[in-house]
Amino acid sequence: MDLKTLRLNAKERLAPFCRVCKECDGKLCAGEMPGMGGTGSGTSFMNNIVALAEQKLNLRTLHNAENPDLKFSLFDKNLTAPLMAAPITAIGMQTDNRLSDKEWADAVILGSQHAGTVAWTGDGPDPSHFQSGIDVLKKSGIQGIPVIKPRENKTILEYIEIAERAGALAVGIDIDAAGIINMKLKGQPVGPKNKEQLQEIIKGTSLPVILKGIMTIEEAILAVEVGAAGIVVSNHGGRVLDHTPGTAEVLPEIASEVCGRMLVFVDGGIRSGVDILKMLALGADAVLVGRPLVVGAAGGGPEGVAFLLHKLISELKIAMILTGCTSLEDISNEILR
Repeated sequence: MDLKTLRLNAKERLAPFCRVCKECDGKLCAGEMPGMGGTGSGTSFMNNIVALAEQKLNLRTLHNAENPDLKFSLFDKNLTAPLMAAPITAIGMQTDNRLSDKEWADAVILGSQHAGTVAWTGDGPDPSHFQSGIDVLKKSGIQGIPVIKPRENKTILEYIEIAERAGALAVGIDIDAAGIINMKLKGQPVGPKNKEQLQEIIKGTSLPVILKGIMTIEEAILAVEVGAAGIVVSNHGGRVLDHTPGTAEVLPEIASEVCGRMLVFVDGGIRSGVDILKMLALGADAVLVGRPLVVGAAGGGPEGVAFLLHKLISELKIAMILTGCTSLEDISNEILR
């Protein structure tokens, strides 16, 4: 498999819902939902790209960082790198079933396993969207991280039980989906969560609970207070609220506040190993990648997803060599200009 063929296959399959642009920056697909675009003007999606591009790296080659160690431990599970597949919901609905939810679940879960990492699976307006990921996890015996929409607490706890029976590594709640209108239109109400509601959820499971969609210091602190195992700094790929900052812009202040008290993940606009390195230098423990893996799944199934994950890991290793980082512990804001 090669990148050109994979992209051509994906472009043919996903048109017109994704153009498989050379630069996946949200400009041509702004406001296209269904599709891969950002909501409204598309500014939030584009801000993720811009915020990362504004970060510059210090090139360093007078050192001994010849073979960096990228291994990352997540809840006692060893991964090849601090890189995972982001949860993407209802991909069939977003692409008019050019890529079905089952195909996506198969590709992203099996592809992540082949690359030595794990996939986060999603939830959506139809209960089958959540179940499609669970079914693949159970059938394959692979551990993943199912992410649940901010439904009523009773329903969330029921979904967590399903995840527990599937052998999940952890569970997530994408709090930033609190205003998604198509959930309510399908009779699946979602909404914001207060401190007491979060505590009830976290106390209701032995699995680590990760809150996805944290964009402020105040909410990161609240996540620590309620006992969350981690947060994902995320604006939902720019698909829920227009005119939010890019995640790389808010990550440093959030990470500096909760560093050492919980895991900090981040997504949004990550397209290369250099982008991963930047996010780690800004304070993330690990990153999630979404839209590029849709291209991988559509263009090459599990093999396509694994191909792109391996490519990102290889790029990260080279970027670490060229900034003098022998291990993940060496990556700090000192490599940024």
